[in-house]
Amino acid sequence: MTRRAVYEARQRRRANMIAGVSTVIVLALVILLVPLAPGWEAVRASFFNGEVFVRVFPDLLRAFMLDVAIFAWSVPMIFALGLAIALARGNSNPALFPLRIFGAVYVDLFRGIPVVLLVYLVGFGIPGLGLPRPWNSPYIWGTVALVLTYSAYVAEVLRSGIESIHASQRNAAICLGLSERDTMRYIILPQAIRRVVPANMNMLVALQKDVALLSFIGPVEILRQAGIFKSLLANFTPYVAAAVIFLCVTVPATRYADYLLNRDRDARS
Repeated sequence: MTRRAVYEARQRRRANMIAGVSTVIVLALVILLVPLAPGWEAVRASFFNGEVFVRVFPDLLRAFMLDVAIFAWSVPMIFALGLAIALARGNSNPALFPLRIFGAVYVDLFRGIPVVLLVYLVGFGIPGLGLPRPWNSPYIWGTVALVLTYSAYVAEVLRSGIESIHASQRNAAICLGLSERDTMRYIILPQAIRRVVPANMNMLVALQKDVALLSFIGPVEILRQAGIFKSLLANFTPYVAAAVIFLCVTVPATRYADYLLNRDRDARS
């Protein structure tokens, strides 16, 4: 082992030790000081009631399956529409200039409207046209609102990945006889999609949380179910239980996204 490697290992051990000690001190202060607050007993009874937590947790877990289902059928539509918008915005053919304008307007429009506002507008506005069943379902139009919003973000992420591919690769592919379409399909897109996987993982984490917004237009998913229990039991612990369920999913996904980001950064360095 070289002297530099020994020095770097010593520095890493020192940094880890300092981080561990500071974390323990902060946790100890929180554990010791928070119960000393004058309203702690009332907060504990309202938000951290163990009996209520155990009672509602199984039902909230079943309601969370609806969130997972909405998430699962939304993701393919989001990426398909996001890719189409990204390709439209990146098209340099003068004859297809209207598509570029459409892509830009689409991204500006749906990135500029808060998700919850779009859920209200689409979820209550379109069924208000008097559509017959099942086309007035809040599941359909809530999903449409999520797809419209997240596809705008995903389109920009994919477009950044496409533009990160050096122009020399496109030129080389064309010199080898590939068409513009095959160059995009076989040369540009595989590299671009691989480069933006970490960023899109963060999008998926945010989408998993925002599915709960559909509770405002009708579906009894985990947030709505927690609200029902809160009203029945006059206690906020169901919301804490719902947060725990979300954390069980989003924390591992976030750590995996961080791992992909670090791996991508190491590969580039």
